[in-house]
Amino acid sequence: MRMQAVILSAGSSTRTYPLTVTRPKALLKVMNITLLEHNLMQLSGIVDEVVVVVGFKKEMIMDAFTSRYKKIKITYAEQDEQLGTGHALLMAEKHLKGRFIVLNGDDIMSGKDMRRLLRNRYGVLAQKVDDPSRFGVFITEGNKLKKIIEKPAEFVSDMANVGCFALDTGIFPVLKGLEKSARGEYELTDAVSALALKSDVIVEQVHDFWFPIGYPWHLLDASSHFLRSIKRDIKGSVEENVTIKGPVVIGKGTVIRPNTYIEGPVVIGKDCIIGPHAYIRPDTTIGDRCKLRAEVFDAIIGDDCVAKHYSYIAHSVLGEDVNVGAGTITADYRHDGKNHITIVKDEKIDTYRRKLGSFMGDHVRTGINTSIYPGRKIWPWTGTLPGEVVTKDKMDMSLREHFV
Repeated sequence: MRMQAVILSAGSSTRTYPLTVTRPKALLKVMNITLLEHNLMQLSGIVDEVVVVVGFKKEMIMDAFTSRYKKIKITYAEQDEQLGTGHALLMAEKHLKGRFIVLNGDDIMSGKDMRRLLRNRYGVLAQKVDDPSRFGVFITEGNKLKKIIEKPAEFVSDMANVGCFALDTGIFPVLKGLEKSARGEYELTDAVSALALKSDVIVEQVHDFWFPIGYPWHLLDASSHFLRSIKRDIKGSVEENVTIKGPVVIGKGTVIRPNTYIEGPVVIGKDCIIGPHAYIRPDTTIGDRCKLRAEVFDAIIGDDCVAKHYSYIAHSVLGEDVNVGAGTITADYRHDGKNHITIVKDEKIDTYRRKLGSFMGDHVRTGINTSIYPGRKIWPWTGTLPGEVVTKDKMDMSLREHFV
């Protein structure tokens, strides 16, 4: 039986700034694989066609995936104006027939859980969470959905909306009858709530995994999970006096130079130069064509990054083409040992992490001996001065003229 999926990837994500200033959120990477590709991998063998709803910087997604992913046909639907998830699904209506899965393009879902969801004509995926106020939650009666409430101020349920739905074309008349929500959008959750008033919508709990990428540090959580499943695979060259422990993947053309110490799980891309005297610690992913001679720990390093002189990069995410000056330090621990708080859209956000580094957009340049406070974000095309102490998020983008 033919099955389709819709991946909602049209939005411009401000909560994941500065990483998504220059690219759609669906193209952020976990273990050197984009979020969109992670979900296409999970959908392999389940669906024949995926309709990707694009909007913000749509060409980047369309150029990356064109019209096919392995055996899956890829079709694109455009959402010109960001009017909510319900409106986004409506943009895909002309491509859909019969039953289909809908999932958010900025989370990573499990194919096993999606297969279980599809046992039902209408279904939603849920996961119990400790802080329901951060999510939309399901009000249920037995295993049937009664209502969806967005980010409740008071406890009503701990069953969070994962953002994965089993639907059919019967959802479209409901969507077309919606009114805008309080935030001025047409919400898919409102349509599913309305559908539940006249049809059984079954709530299935996540059994395998779900990684919502709401903020930049959530990429580190997902990376740590997937790195646990890798096996040693060394395709590059390893020179003398190199120590490699545990599961480590090293891509073709990469050279590991003398006196480098690598503790897995670690993934290193293609055509990199690592070392000499580098220390690559667990839960690290390094992209392609990087040149690193640094201590790196629990970090995601994008393609074409350079840290050729000794520095410390931990619990951090770096975009593409970042140049880390000699002696740059990403501080990562509070003296009182409490969770790190960081500012997102002028709001203080508890990261629930005791170790948190820095988040740098594409084309950042740090001067020598730059010290960066925990949780600080540096926008694309932004530089720091030699000896600068970054105490607040930094956004001047004065280097942009040199790149565009």
